[in-house]
Amino acid sequence: MEITVSRQDLVKELSATQSVVERKTTIPILSNFLVEAEGDRLAITATDLDQAIRTSAPVKIKKPGACTIPAHKLCDYIKLLPDGDVSIKLLENHWVQIRSGRSNTKIVGMARANYPQVPEFPSIAVTSIPVVAFRTLIARTIFAISNEESRYTLNGALLILKAESLSMVATDGHRLAFVEKPGENLEGMSGEKRVLIPRKALEELRQLLNGCEEEKLEFADDEHTLFFRIGHRTLSTRKLSGQFPNFEAVMPRDNTRFAVVRASELSAAIQRVAQFADERSGAIRMRLEANELKISANSTESGESEDTIDTPYSGEAIQVGFNSSYIIDFLKALGNEGEVRLEFKDSQSAGQMRPEDPEAEYKYRYVLMPMRI
Repeated sequence: MEITVSRQDLVKELSATQSVVERKTTIPILSNFLVEAEGDRLAITATDLDQAIRTSAPVKIKKPGACTIPAHKLCDYIKLLPDGDVSIKLLENHWVQIRSGRSNTKIVGMARANYPQVPEFPSIAVTSIPVVAFRTLIARTIFAISNEESRYTLNGALLILKAESLSMVATDGHRLAFVEKPGENLEGMSGEKRVLIPRKALEELRQLLNGCEEEKLEFADDEHTLFFRIGHRTLSTRKLSGQFPNFEAVMPRDNTRFAVVRASELSAAIQRVAQFADERSGAIRMRLEANELKISANSTESGESEDTIDTPYSGEAIQVGFNSSYIIDFLKALGNEGEVRLEFKDSQSAGQMRPEDPEAEYKYRYVLMPMRI
């Protein structure tokens, strides 16, 4: 293999793929990129066996071929080179020579034959999803995914595709985030499809989507794998097996007491009060009474604090305890903008929060289990 590639193009593609490569792995070949030159493209693949990213860059090929190169070493080195062309040549014993200007480096690679097989994007049953909508769905649910390894089916978000809408839901058992984008005409979709996307794959997708200029991404799946193609980059990830909980049953139906407050005001008040909450639980009290929402916390170690926000309310007083950081996560996902509607039933029942905007493009609901204080 012998090729010449622009340093700028190479840095862009290596940076997009290297996050999949784990720095510490018991299988040495997984620390490497698979680099394949054919036609006028250089294909770069990274995998950790659970997921893989495949991307490509335009190149001039003197001699087609393939090799594997230590991922982080290659990425760090290429970033330090000056702009211009980089030539890469495969030598004997899997060594790889990299030349740029007056720099000449040889890196120890590994045999191409040892690199695991990465699944190919299926050619049938492909659905086209708008990038902006998908990015929003991820941003508004990813923080609610469980970090507990034992709760396997909660380690991802459920994507629900219908012909005229797409939605995503995530829960860790203490809170649930649900967002829906109605009025979407999804090409290639009939009926309903539900797939569980692992958290790690969602984080990779978020990065890929943030830097992309594409308007649509292509989604497909087979028995074991989910595939997402964004332009010339493809992410494949192993499916999460198991049954996602029946989230519809958790959605509050009769939370008739509510208050509407500005998201920025609520966020600021909670952050101040949470300084005095119990460090382990982060619990704060929310008390709704005549035209006021009172937020308070206290702990024997640090003291006590109370903040009051004016809000039109004339119902019976109600007090509920919540984890402060859970509410902050939700408000952050909204960009701390606009007004938020807080809905309660009683002090023992789940509370619900949603943006107060009937014209909103997305239907967003956030359900929180109460805490005993």
